[in-house]
Amino acid sequence: MDMSTQTEEELKLAEILVTVLDLEDISASDIDPEAALFDASTPNSLGLDSIDALEITLAITKNYGVQIKADDENNHAVFKNLRSLTNHINSKR
Repeated sequence: MDMSTQTEEELKLAEILVTVLDLEDISASDIDPEAALFDASTPNSLGLDSIDALEITLAITKNYGVQIKADDENNHAVFKNLRSLTNHINSKR
């Protein structure tokens, strides 16, 4: 498997995700920035759920001051993978 390389910002966000979601079996640097966060049927997905999404949203607000509304129609795209989430945060800062 050829994993995409994380940027420094993606690694920082991955570290927040690992901490907030208590992902014991994965390190931040192991998260493929292009792998799905939620769709467990895709390879390398973290297989997260809606509770995890809420935790991530709160962590993003706390760490970056960026609000993500639950009813935002773009959330599916925003939460697609680590890279899209990082890009969204950067676009709102």
